[in-house]
Amino acid sequence: MTEVRLTRKGRATRDRIVATASELMFERGVAGTSTDDVRAAAGVSTSQIYHYFSDKRTLVLAVIAHQTEAVLTAQEPLLSTLDSLEALRAWRDFLVALQRGYDCRGGCPIGSLGSELADVDDEARQAVATGYTRWEGSIRAGLHAMRDRGDLRPDADPDRLALATLTALQGGLLLTQIRRDTAALEAALDSMIDHIESFAT
Repeated sequence: MTEVRLTRKGRATRDRIVATASELMFERGVAGTSTDDVRAAAGVSTSQIYHYFSDKRTLVLAVIAHQTEAVLTAQEPLLSTLDSLEALRAWRDFLVALQRGYDCRGGCPIGSLGSELADVDDEARQAVATGYTRWEGSIRAGLHAMRDRGDLRPDADPDRLALATLTALQGGLLLTQIRRDTAALEAALDSMIDHIESFAT
């Protein structure tokens, strides 16, 4: 059943299942979350689970899409105007504050799914990669705008800088999760922003 054919009530039920599965998989991992766990936590029946999702793998793909939207939507006000050093630093501050609000637990919702699934489910790996591509694209667009406006030298490579920034962010989030402090995330993002600033005109 496609989302287009769902009634409002059906869409609400499906969304509740996906949101519940996302929370559980974020806390426990995909392997540590069963469809029975999701059923019980969402307050739905087994038949309702399988009405919307043919199997757990289909549900996992929906979770990846849900987490990608959640992560990017939360950052959208900043990502859509990431075209200055001041905006980059404000985005950095937002990400650090977000991790502190989570007590440095959980890491990146997209990255956690990717690290668990990349070598066991190629379709899931590609779905996570698509999410990363969107995230990287927002960073890249801001850096291109800076170079096009003349704020960065012509030899600055927005594509490479955007990829390096996202890579630094993901590494910083992982170490933040493991060390339970934001020092690594701060160091990674500050170093990348300093590097970007070195191309300033």
